[in-house]
Amino acid sequence: MRAMAPHTQGYAARNSVRLWYEIYGKGEHTILLMPTWALFHSRHWKMQIAFLARSFRVVTFDGRGNGRSDRPDDDAGYGDADYVADAIAVLDETDTTTCTAVGLSWGAKWTVMLASQHPDRVAGAIAIAPAVPMGAPDPERAALIRWNERIGAPQGWEKHNRHYWLENYRDWVEFFVGKIYSEPHSTKQREDGVVWGLETDGATLVRTYLSPAVSPTDFVQRVSSLTTPLLVIYGTHDQVINTSVAEALADASRAEVLRIDGGGHGPMARDPVRVNLAIEDFATRISGRRRPAQAWSRGRSRTKRALYVSSPIGLGHARRDAGIADELRTLVPGLQVDWLAQSPVTSFLASRGERIHPMSAHLASEVAHVDRESSEHRLHCFQTIRRMDEILAANFMIFLDVLRDDTYDVVIGDEAWEVDYYLHENPELKTCAYVWMTDFVGWLPMPSGGGAEAMLTADYNEEMIRHIERYPRVRDRAIFIGDPDDIVPDRFGPELPHIRDWTEAHFSFAGYVTGFDPAPLLDRPGLRQELGYAPDETICVVTVGGSGVGLPLLRKIAAALPVVRNALPGLRTIMVAGPRIDPADIPSQPGLEVLRFVDGLHRHLAAADLAIVQGGLTTCMELTATRRPFIYIPLADHFEQNFHVRARLARYGAGRHMSYEDITPSALASAMVEELARTVAYGAVEHRGAARAATMIAELL
Repeated sequence: MRAMAPHTQGYAARNSVRLWYEIYGKGEHTILLMPTWALFHSRHWKMQIAFLARSFRVVTFDGRGNGRSDRPDDDAGYGDADYVADAIAVLDETDTTTCTAVGLSWGAKWTVMLASQHPDRVAGAIAIAPAVPMGAPDPERAALIRWNERIGAPQGWEKHNRHYWLENYRDWVEFFVGKIYSEPHSTKQREDGVVWGLETDGATLVRTYLSPAVSPTDFVQRVSSLTTPLLVIYGTHDQVINTSVAEALADASRAEVLRIDGGGHGPMARDPVRVNLAIEDFATRISGRRRPAQAWSRGRSRTKRALYVSSPIGLGHARRDAGIADELRTLVPGLQVDWLAQSPVTSFLASRGERIHPMSAHLASEVAHVDRESSEHRLHCFQTIRRMDEILAANFMIFLDVLRDDTYDVVIGDEAWEVDYYLHENPELKTCAYVWMTDFVGWLPMPSGGGAEAMLTADYNEEMIRHIERYPRVRDRAIFIGDPDDIVPDRFGPELPHIRDWTEAHFSFAGYVTGFDPAPLLDRPGLRQELGYAPDETICVVTVGGSGVGLPLLRKIAAALPVVRNALPGLRTIMVAGPRIDPADIPSQPGLEVLRFVDGLHRHLAAADLAIVQGGLTTCMELTATRRPFIYIPLADHFEQNFHVRARLARYGAGRHMSYEDITPSALASAMVEELARTVAYGAVEHRGAARAATMIAELL
C-alpha cells in the first residue's frame, strides 16, 4: 500500500509515445522526480513522495521502457535527448512552469541536460549517484564488461552483456540490483528492485544502449556552462558508478555536495531520511519559500512535555499506553502528554480527553495497510511490516517534523517501529530523551516461509542488534512489557544471541501492563449487575480487535452458533466487530448481538462466562488477569501471536488454543462446553506494570 495516492494522474504524449505521470501535493513550487534507467519506473521514489508532497507539488513520471509508459521497439527510441524531451512534455502537460528537478543515476544525467538546455524551466537540479560521462570508470567493472561479446558462463560484471540480458534477464536483474543496494541489510530494497526490473525486459534494456547518447565532450561543455544551482548526492561505497564521477561533476559545476559515508548507488531508498531532508532544504532555498512550520504549542513554559507515539496495530497498545500516561502524570505533576497516533487509536484517546497532535492527521494508515495484507484469518505479520516500509518512512518524516517544530523533554514509542529504526539510522536527529517499549523481542520465521524467511528474520534481527551496539545512546530506556520468563526460548538467528540473554542485557522489565486494576473486576456478581447481565444467563463475548482481518472468524463463529446453542441452550453471544468491520457483514443468528464498539470492553470480558478472541496479547492477558476462561485462535502466519503470545499464555496456564481450521460447529461447541466447565487456575498477572514503566520514564524527566 502506498503512503500517499496521487491526486492527478494521466498520460503526456510525445511523438506517439505515452508517458505516465502522477501529481502529488499542491505546493507552490514543483519538484520533478525524473525517471532513471529503464530498469526501474517511478516507484523508486516511493520513500520521497509523501514527505515532499506535504510542502511541495511533486510530479513523477515513468520513463519510456518501464511502468505504465510505452516501450518503443526501435533501437533509437531511448536516447538521452528523448528522456530530456519527455521531461519537457510532462512539464507542459502538468502545467509546470518551473521546478526543482531530481534525478538518479542515468536520470541525473538527464536532469543536468534538462537544466542546461532549459534553465527557464529548471530553478534547481539535484543529481543523485550520477551516471554521467565524466570522471574515471569503476576499475572492476571496466575490466570485465564486454557488452557485445558472447561469453560462456559470465561472472560478475561480465553479465553486463547484451546476450546475457536477452537470455538470462532475471539473473542479470538480481545481480545488478544487488550492486545498487550493496549496503548490508538491504533485502527489502533488493526485493523491490528485482520486482520493478522484471516489469521490463532485456530487449528494452539493450535498446537503451543502442540509442544515441550524449558525448562526453558535449556533456562537459553543458556542465561548465550550467547556471542552474546543482546539488550532487553520492555514496562513498557506490558499486555501480565510481565516486570520481560524482566528484568530477560537482567540481566542474561548482555544485553543493552531500557525501553519504558507506552509501551505495540507491541512497534515496537506503538513506531516505537524509536524502529527503537534503531535497527539501535545497528546494526550499531555490524556491525562496520557507518550510511551513507545524508548531502547535511552542512557548517559554517550563512545563515538562512528552510526545507519545502509540502503535495503531491493536487497540491494546492504546489502553496500556493511556495507563502508563496516567501514572506518569501522577509522578510528574503538570506533565503535558501529546499523542502522535492514528485511527482507531485516536478515537480511544479522544474519548479520554487526551491531546492529539494535529500532525496525527497526516500519518499514513498502518491499519489500512494491514487490512489490505490480510486474507481469510491470515496475516503474515513479518512480511506485512516489511512491505510497510514506505508508510513507515513517511510517518517517521511526520514525527521528525513534529520534533523540528516543537520542543519535548521525552519521546515515548510503544512499538513505534519507524521512530526506533530511523533514529538509529540517523542518531544525529535525536533531540530529547527517548524511550522504546515493546512486548516482544525478536522477529521469528513462520515454517511456511522456509529457509528464505529464516534468513530474512535473522537479517532484520542482526540489523537491530548492530544498531544497539553502535548507538546505545539512542534509547535512553528500553522497557519490556512483561517479565524475563515471558521471552521465547529462541535465538535471533544462527550465530546470533539467545533472545532472552540479549533482552535481559538491554531492557528493563516493567511486568505486564493491563492498563487497569483487575482486582475490582474479580467481583463478578457485582460487575454483571452493573453491566446489566442477569445472574443466570450464560454470556460469551467474541472480539477480534481493531483491524478488518477478524471478519472471517466472526462469520465462522456466527455460522456455528446454531449447533453451539444446541449444546448450550440460552447462550447469549455478544460479538464486538471493531471499528473497521461492518456488523451488517455478519449473518444474524438467534442469541447473537453484533456491536461495532463496546465502551470498557475489558469490563464486559471480565463479566463474561467465556470469551473467544484472536491471539492478540492485550485481550488474552486481560482475560488472564481477570481469570476468565477463553479460546484464542491466532492468525495464520502471524509469528507474534503464534510464538510470542502463545509462549506467554503457556507460562500462565491460560486460554485454550484452537486453529482456524479447527473451528467447525461441533468442535467449537465441544470446546466451549469444556471451557465453561473449566476451573481457572491461571498464574497471577502483574497489575502494577504501568506504574513501574512510568517510574522508569519519570527518571528521565
